[in-house]
Amino acid sequence: MSQQGEKPAAHEDDWWRKLYDGTAPDTGPSGAADSLDDRFDSASDAVGDPEAGRADHPVTVVPLPDPRLPEAGPAPGPPPARPVAPPAGAPAPPPAPAPIPGTGRPPAAPPPRPPRTVPVERAPWEPPAAPPRPQTFAVRPPPAPPVPPEPPAPAVPPAPEPPHGPGTPERPAVGHLRDRPPTYDAEPAALPGSGPDDLDGLVPDTVLDGARYGTYTLRAASVRGDSARFRGEPRRDALLTARFGTGDAALVLVAVAGGTRGEEQARLAATDACRWIGGAVARSHARLSDDIRAGRRGDLKSGLHRLTDRTYGRLRARAAELGLDPTAYSTGLRCLLLSSDPSCRTRVFFGIGPGGLFRLRDGAWQDLEPVLPATGGAASEESPGGDRLTMDLQITTPSPSYAESPPPPPAEPFRFRASVARPGDTLLLCGNGLAEPLRGEPELSGELARRWGAGGPPGLPAYLADIQLRIKGYADDRTCAAVWEA
Repeated sequence: MSQQGEKPAAHEDDWWRKLYDGTAPDTGPSGAADSLDDRFDSASDAVGDPEAGRADHPVTVVPLPDPRLPEAGPAPGPPPARPVAPPAGAPAPPPAPAPIPGTGRPPAAPPPRPPRTVPVERAPWEPPAAPPRPQTFAVRPPPAPPVPPEPPAPAVPPAPEPPHGPGTPERPAVGHLRDRPPTYDAEPAALPGSGPDDLDGLVPDTVLDGARYGTYTLRAASVRGDSARFRGEPRRDALLTARFGTGDAALVLVAVAGGTRGEEQARLAATDACRWIGGAVARSHARLSDDIRAGRRGDLKSGLHRLTDRTYGRLRARAAELGLDPTAYSTGLRCLLLSSDPSCRTRVFFGIGPGGLFRLRDGAWQDLEPVLPATGGAASEESPGGDRLTMDLQITTPSPSYAESPPPPPAEPFRFRASVARPGDTLLLCGNGLAEPLRGEPELSGELARRWGAGGPPGLPAYLADIQLRIKGYADDRTCAAVWEA
C-alpha cells in the first residue's frame, strides 16, 4: 500500500516480492554472461514475459573490431539502434560498464559481497506478539467455623519502670530507713587533703573483701562515714583480712580497728594495730590453729591475751616517739580467728575497746559481747545465756609463750569468747559505727535479719549495700565482718 492508501498494481507487488524476498539468494559471481543484453533480459524477465519483451524490442548486434587487424574506416551498415525506454514503473537498468581501453573487453566482475539479511518489518496496525500467559487458579480454603469472641481481659495498670531504666540489670542500691533520709548524701563528696610527706597515710574510701573456706563464707568491708565523706576527712577505721598457712591447718584472721573520733592520729593508730596484731598471729598461726581445732580454750585465751597486750604496748611506744599522750594514739581492736578445717566449727573472738559481736540464729539477733566485770579486769567469755565453748576438753596444759615478755596491761579490759557455730548461723563482728545503730535502732537490726536470714550469703556488692543502710543520726565509719555457716 502506498502513502495515499491506494492498492498498487499486481505487477508492482510481484516485482517487490521478488526483489526483497528474504529466501532468495543474493547476487554474486556466477557462470552466466554479464553483458548489456544479459542484464536487459534479466530486467525484462523481472517485469513481464521475456518473450514478449524480445518481440517488441528487437536487438541489433554490432560487431566489434578485431584489435589484431589494421584499422579500417567505418563499414557501411544500418544506423545504430535507438535505446528503448523501460516500461513505466520498472527500475532503470544499470549502465553498461565501459570497456577497457585498447582491449574492448568489459572490466572484471567486482568481488562477491556477503549475504545481507533484510528484517521483516511489522505493519503498524499489527499488535506485538506476546508470549502466552500461564493460567492461574486461586484455591480458597474451606471457611473456618466461627470462633466465639473472648471476654475482655481486665485492665492491668503497667508496672512502674525501675529507677535504673528498662533493659538494664538491677544494681544494689544504698537505701535508708524511716521516712526521711539522713542529712548527708549517700555517696562521697570530697577527698581527704594530702601533701608530699603523707601520701603513705592515705586510705581509700571503701575496702571490700571476701572468701570461702570449709563450711563458712566470709564477707568483710570498711566504709567511710557520711560525715567524713562530706567534710573530706579520711576514713578512721581499719580492716585486715589475712590467711596464714595452707590446707586444713590454715588460719584466717579478720581484724577491725576503730579510731577515736576527733583524734588526728586515730586513723594511723588503727592501721598500726591491725598490722601489728596480724604479724603476731602470723608468727604463731601453727600453734593457734592446733589449739582451735583441739578445743584448748584456756590456751587460746591466755595466748591471745598476750598478743593483744603486746600490740597495745607498741602503740604506747609509738605515741611516746611522736610526743603524744598514749590515749591520743590508741584505738579499739576486735578480731576473729577462723579455721579452714571443714570439721572445725569453733569461732574465736578476742579484742579490746568498743564494738559489737552479734549472732543471727533462727531469724533473731543475739548479742554475744562478753560481760565486763564490775571491778574491771578481764571480761568473762560467758554470755547471759551461758553459751560457752562446748569443745573445751578441760585438759590442763602449760600456757604457751606467744609473746616473749608480758607488757604492761592496756587501759581497757581484754575480751575473749569462743563458741561453736551451728548450720544456718550468721556471726557479725563490727566496730562501734555499726554496733551502736544495731543496738539502738530495731528497724536496722530487723532489716538486716530479713536480708541475711535466708537465701545464703550475699555477693560482695549486695553485702556492701546492706551494711550501708542509712538511718538518721548515725554517720560514723562502718566496718564489719560477717560469717555465714553452711
